Amino acid sequence: MKFTLSWLKEHLETEATLLQVRDTLTMLGLEVESLTDPAESLKGFVVGYVVEAVQHPNADRLRVCKVDTGSGSVVQVVCGAPNARTGMKGIFAPTGSYIPGTGITLKTSKIRGEESNGMLCSSRELQLGDDHSGIIDLPAETVTGQSAAEALGLGDAVIEIKVTPNRGDCLGVHGIARDLAAAGLGTLKAVKSDKIAGSYASPIKWTHDYVPAPDSPCPLVVGRHFRGVKNGPSPDWLQRRLKAIGLRPISTLVDITNLVTFDLNRPLHVFDAAGLSGDLVMRQARDGEQILALDGKTYTLDPAVSVIADSKGVHGIGGIMGGEETGVQADTTEVFLEAAYFQPIGIAASGRKLGILSDARYRNERGIDPESCWWGAEVATRLILELCGGECSELVSSGVMPRWQRSYGLRSDRVKTLTGIDVAGADTVSILAKLGFGVDGDGPWTVAAPSWRPDIVGEADLVEEVTRVFGFDRIPTTSLPPASTVSRPVRDALQRRTPQARRALAVRGMNEAVTWSFLPFRKAERFGGGGADVRLLNSIDATLDTMRPSILPNLIDAASRNEARGLSDPALFEVGPQYKDATPQGQRTVAAGIRHHMAVPRNWAGPARTVDAFDAKADALAVLAAIGAPDTLSAQGGPGAGAPNWYHPGRSGVLKLGDRVMAYFGELHPEIVAAADLKGPVAAFEVFLDAPPLPKAKATKARPKLALSAFQPLERDFAFVVESGIEAEKLVRAARNADKALITAVRVFDVYAGKGVPEGKKSLAIAVTLQPVERTLTDAEIEAACDKIVAAVAKATGAVLRG
Repeated sequence: MKFTLSWLKEHLETEATLLQVRDTLTMLGLEVESLTDPAESLKGFVVGYVVEAVQHPNADRLRVCKVDTGSGSVVQVVCGAPNARTGMKGIFAPTGSYIPGTGITLKTSKIRGEESNGMLCSSRELQLGDDHSGIIDLPAETVTGQSAAEALGLGDAVIEIKVTPNRGDCLGVHGIARDLAAAGLGTLKAVKSDKIAGSYASPIKWTHDYVPAPDSPCPLVVGRHFRGVKNGPSPDWLQRRLKAIGLRPISTLVDITNLVTFDLNRPLHVFDAAGLSGDLVMRQARDGEQILALDGKTYTLDPAVSVIADSKGVHGIGGIMGGEETGVQADTTEVFLEAAYFQPIGIAASGRKLGILSDARYRNERGIDPESCWWGAEVATRLILELCGGECSELVSSGVMPRWQRSYGLRSDRVKTLTGIDVAGADTVSILAKLGFGVDGDGPWTVAAPSWRPDIVGEADLVEEVTRVFGFDRIPTTSLPPASTVSRPVRDALQRRTPQARRALAVRGMNEAVTWSFLPFRKAERFGGGGADVRLLNSIDATLDTMRPSILPNLIDAASRNEARGLSDPALFEVGPQYKDATPQGQRTVAAGIRHHMAVPRNWAGPARTVDAFDAKADALAVLAAIGAPDTLSAQGGPGAGAPNWYHPGRSGVLKLGDRVMAYFGELHPEIVAAADLKGPVAAFEVFLDAPPLPKAKATKARPKLALSAFQPLERDFAFVVESGIEAEKLVRAARNADKALITAVRVFDVYAGKGVPEGKKSLAIAVTLQPVERTLTDAEIEAACDKIVAAVAKATGAVLRG
């Protein structure tokens, strides 16, 4: 929205400076995007009087002019304009001036042997228009030496503001002035909208082809007929005002409608009455109807678009643009004025559908003042009669006034509770009254919204109005009180497991993937899902129709795509949800990953190796360690271990804590690998992040005392013969529990089955570390500890020492 400072002061009685206006507008929420002072580009340009203009001795089309600049000196200028003559006054640019229209800086020069100092300028050279047929010819009474900006009426700053979609009332200069007056920057002047009596009955009437109601596409339309008008170029003051905001003057009648649109936010249209056939009807377009609009384009309409028509056809797209056929011309003598209210949503939809951007649409789709149908017609009537002459008919109308009246309660303390600003009750009432609200009561108040503010829909909006006028900068800066002396983590222990798992897998050289949370139904079935309660009703892709029961299928697809593009041996992981069913318990957060083909590629330092179940197990254990799972996990492998059927039955396993499953790991089933067209084995794992129990809260957050022994540890090896189905972890745990105070570590260093070991048995060799604390152990104490280890292992697993 653009306007000039002088235009603003026609609505606002104020002594405020341009900078004060700028700052206040921004604080009111009307952000100033630019301030343009046309006089700045014409600084140094003055009115020059041509004392003498004679033919150039060496050029037929040039004249040598003597120019009085008003400073007591006469300079010589060589000019090529055909209208350069003795006695005229024009705009003189002295040597050193920058000419905005040509981009050159003037220098003293000789043109065909004659010295030229400066330049007499045309409109195009000053970027004031397209005319370059001659230099600017000013009236004789113009003062010689006066600044060019003043002489041309360009000494007025142009302000451009950004208007938010809810503030359609500020798309008129009067609305902007109202806000400034409420902020204490002056006094708002009343709009001159006195009723003007018509001298005859209008020969054209308004009708609706539907029963108008407050929620109709066009509830109300007002019109007036004029005859004996004289259309032509508009007055200079009006043209300058429109040019200043970037509008092209067309004719007096059209310029009046543009002026009222930008001045009062009241879009209008005038029809050439001679082109109309009978009364005008407000209706919806018929399918396939067409109109040649004022922008020179033909639009095909449908019943969703409001139109203005007569018995011949459509003459305007309601609230958006008029038609070319009934547009006013220079010889127009009879016109019919239209001022209507349209439903904003309908205008927005029609404008988008037709692709029309117009000043009328921009305002109507944001909501204008319904009451302006009446007073807007009176304002336009006064301007038409003053500038075009003629006489006017009585006002005619059709429809009903939309229901804009609404009131809301405002509690006297609500401004402070919502914003922290303590605004006195008298100030609250004063601000709302200056903004045009009706205020009743002594607090709490009943506040009636004005007709031009459709955006006010509740108490919070009233608080915002008071606050923005009182000053957002008055909101006190207050730090939030600390919840405790020591800041607490934002995420709890369970929530922290997700980033912990990500970091652990990234450290192990895996790449994180982010895949869809859904997948094709057939894949969901293969991975234990596909129930009706997790099928999607409106999927983004016809094939992605089921919530994923496992993350692995999507990672397998990602690995397949990587391999197809030459990226071999991918190691991918994802941490996210998977869905067994539609219940809250059916959704679990899982860290899943796959490694494909080579674990160790060919290299000079050692043999290459493909991935296997132990790679997946190591990944799963790394995740469990990172999220704080107990170190007393048991690993069970083989066909009866309980791994799902998408794992290889003989090369997979389960990590458990008691009977609770912590993770699955192993090689994927060969048929799944083949279906994905992957070459080589694929090792995978799934860790359930919510499965490990949360650590118990400690009595103190202080770290425990570090206890170091001063005595040398010692290590003893044991070889046990056990049943082949016994897990090594079970044996290790039994040995560690034999004496928890003395035994600090137990590890397996050999597994053997074969010659010398009975069939169905295996030999497990373990190394046990004994760490004395109080004194060096004697041989007897060492033997006693070894006996306890053998007894504990035998009791737990049935193992015997290998001879």
